[in-house]
Amino acid sequence: MIVRAFIINQLSERRKRLHDLLLTLINKDSQFECIEEDSSDLTSSYSEKDTLNLSRVIEKNRKIIKRYQAIVRTAVTLDALMDSENEENYKIK
Repeated sequence: MIVRAFIINQLSERRKRLHDLLLTLINKDSQFECIEEDSSDLTSSYSEKDTLNLSRVIEKNRKIIKRYQAIVRTAVTLDALMDSENEENYKIK
């Protein structure tokens, strides 16, 4: 039971660390954008103009999601590096 509580605590601490790293990276990103929602394009009769607008929204959102993924990968990498450094500090020499 103690081991389980320890593991849960470690996972909780890691999740908080990742959350903090993500918030820091987002705050440092001057070009951070939110995903667009344009429901008028989604509920229209899909004229050619609407289809072009919807395509632009989808493409822009795809680029934004790629940026989100890059930020998450960066946070995970930084977290792993911090863990690695901490493990090095605890090794008996």
